Amino acid sequence: MERNPLEVESTDHQKPSSAVYDGSATAVDSVEEEVQETKLVYRGWKVMPFIIGNETFEKLGIIGTLSNLLVYLTAVFNMKSITAATIINAFSGTINFGTFVAAFLCDTYFGRYKTLTVAVIACFLGSLVILLTAAVPQLHPAPCGTALTCTGPSGGQIAFLLMGLAFLVVGAGGIRPCNLAFGADQFNPKSESGKRGIDSFFNWYFFTFTFAQILSLTLVVYIQSNVSWTIGLTIPVVLMFLACVIFFACDKLYVKIKASGSPLASIAQVITVAIKKRGLKAVKQPWVNLYNYYPLNYANSKLKYTDQFRFLDKAAILAPEDKLEADGKPTDPWKLCTMQQVEEVKCIVRVLPIWFASSIYYLTITQQMTYPVFQALQSDRRLGSGGFVIPAATYVVFLMTGMTVFIIIYDRVLVPTLRRITGIDTGITLLQRIGTGIFFAFLSLVVSGFVEERRRTFALTKPTLGMAPRKGEISSMSAMWLIPQLTLAGVAEAFGAIGQMEFYYKQFPENMRSFAGSIFYVGGGVSSYLGSFLIATVHRTTQNSAGGNWLAEDLNKGRLDLFYFMIAGILAVNFAYFLVMSRWYRYKGSDDEVTAYETNGDVIKQQDKNKV
Repeated sequence: MERNPLEVESTDHQKPSSAVYDGSATAVDSVEEEVQETKLVYRGWKVMPFIIGNETFEKLGIIGTLSNLLVYLTAVFNMKSITAATIINAFSGTINFGTFVAAFLCDTYFGRYKTLTVAVIACFLGSLVILLTAAVPQLHPAPCGTALTCTGPSGGQIAFLLMGLAFLVVGAGGIRPCNLAFGADQFNPKSESGKRGIDSFFNWYFFTFTFAQILSLTLVVYIQSNVSWTIGLTIPVVLMFLACVIFFACDKLYVKIKASGSPLASIAQVITVAIKKRGLKAVKQPWVNLYNYYPLNYANSKLKYTDQFRFLDKAAILAPEDKLEADGKPTDPWKLCTMQQVEEVKCIVRVLPIWFASSIYYLTITQQMTYPVFQALQSDRRLGSGGFVIPAATYVVFLMTGMTVFIIIYDRVLVPTLRRITGIDTGITLLQRIGTGIFFAFLSLVVSGFVEERRRTFALTKPTLGMAPRKGEISSMSAMWLIPQLTLAGVAEAFGAIGQMEFYYKQFPENMRSFAGSIFYVGGGVSSYLGSFLIATVHRTTQNSAGGNWLAEDLNKGRLDLFYFMIAGILAVNFAYFLVMSRWYRYKGSDDEVTAYETNGDVIKQQDKNKV
């Protein structure tokens, strides 16, 4: 499928693009014409209450349903801890991989608004189905109580539960890659106020995300764990309904960017043509001699030549048998590509090694969202002398709190200080920000190992506080000792997660903004599946070993600390790999690109050697 210039849902007429071929066999340049562009009304902050309101209620709804799902599966569906953890990791991974499918459909066929329409409705239906599994006795197993053996869920009960999770996969998978880009679409990217608005929207987006998580992990989780699962799961359903109402209330005011055709087709064309033309001799001065063409009103920024992945350059070599239309456009895009297309593919290929390292980084966040809950269940969760017990799933809120607080410190203190030192507007580069996040993730795992070792030692050598149902004895160590590891993970997210989202958004071609959002979540999906694989492998390998099962149902009989240290070792290797890839990386639009110009008839090649 051929990509079209950026379009907006409108009935206004636009003239076709044109270019003039200069007659040579080495270059084709586009000649811009004056055309009547579709007039857009960017309402910016006027529609932000609707978009951010929808984002807040949607996140409250989804997170309110999913944040305590681990405990729900073990307490209501009578699943074993390792089974529940594996399901959660697989479910999270499927949602994250679903973002890639949603991004493809969004950018290729439906556009962001229509994709979000389907997604918010699917989220509401998913939350409703999960509520029914708690409210209707026939849809979940009989309560287990304090019995050591419990009746597991039937096939029909599992099927109904999976139907609800499937709706949530469709909904969350569609919202995650499109919501951020849809909000940014409401600002004029060519005006200074619009650019500032986009930057502010990024901040508000992550603020509402963490706010929703904090509220869900405290109030909603408390109601689910201590009052009623039915009431606790009704709250997310009501919030998701409000999210739908708020989103559709502003339907007539949104800027709705139409789908511009599959960007994947352009990638496939470059790779296919490069393979077909692999026998051609490389051209001298490719920044001059490679074929190039820009359609009128082309959505993406024009890229200069870069000398990485030069085997792809052959896709833009104009061979004698290649035919062009009158305006210079290739007759068959599967036989000849433009230098612009090649450079866009290079942008994506350059990102992949960084994305891989970032995916491994998310192993930390995946583990800190699951096993600390089990650690808390077998720790002293009492607060003060009043007998109040903090729900185990609520401790994960310290990860979100650490992230939220540090974002403010980073923006208000660190960035101005670092800006004076480095001379960089953002204080440090995006890759330096991501790398710092990986380092803090490593520290979080190391601290986790030592804290678990302390918790287990207390449980085995000091008086305990009773038995956790179907687990083991409760350690006298305060669960507050979990706060440092979760706070460090939150700081890692403040650096790594936001850095990644901004990195992908800026380094991908403009018509792949939804894909840029999806690749962030696909990385999280890779780490979720990798986490499930590591859990299953460690469990299978150690369950019959002399040292005992590292991931035993009773953590006091296991060695969760060694599991944390093992993942910390993986993160250390990954950090070294990331440093190497960061040194090699070239930013899109940076001075690393080759600039060609003529002086006294000679073509001079300039290249800045600064990399990161």
